[in-house]
Amino acid sequence: MEQKELNRKVFYNSWSFVIILCIALGLAPITQEPHILGKIQWVAGGAVGMKLIDWGDLLMHGFPWVLLIRLSFLDIKKKFFSAKA
Repeated sequence: MEQKELNRKVFYNSWSFVIILCIALGLAPITQEPHILGKIQWVAGGAVGMKLIDWGDLLMHGFPWVLLIRLSFLDIKKKFFSAKA
């Protein structure tokens, strides 16, 4: 029973889910400059005047990109170490 739970594929390890999340939430709003770019520029400028809601917005729009980087790292790591064995 434990082995079945370990082999179960979870949604945040799915490439299609993470890509759709990056497009839908990570680049919102599509028509203007995405929020994530504005927030990164704001933080790079010293984050002067940022409120708690702005930090939450940064986390919300940045989380899909963190998942994408994580999934890419795990995929590269898996390919690198499986080639050595």
